Amino acid sequence: MDTNALMMPVELDVRVFDELDRLLSADVDLVVPTAVLDELEKLSTGGGTEAVAASVGADLATRCRAVETEESYADDAVVELAESGDVDYVVTNDKPLRDRILDCGIPVVGIRGHATLAITEP
Repeated sequence: MDTNALMMPVELDVRVFDELDRLLSADVDLVVPTAVLDELEKLSTGGGTEAVAASVGADLATRCRAVETEESYADDAVVELAESGDVDYVVTNDKPLRDRILDCGIPVVGIRGHATLAITEP
């Protein structure tokens, strides 16, 4: 899961974990790079809706397994995981990141319509 996926509940009114259960399964192993956790922490110190969304995202991230990567930039850390073959899907609503992940041959879960997630195959 990337940063904006964890911020979707506030920013886009998406029940991310319910949608992932619907699409994938209830026993899926959700992971988040520690670089994403760091980015959420930094964003949550600001003001406004973005800070609230980041704070909620950081709380939601506790439902995921944190994984270390070599990359310190969040998007690059997500791509590193995709390239490693250790993930089956990446959850993001970031179009440039989505394209990078699809180029790695990994399906992307992202927003489709209002408050619904869908899978985009490479």
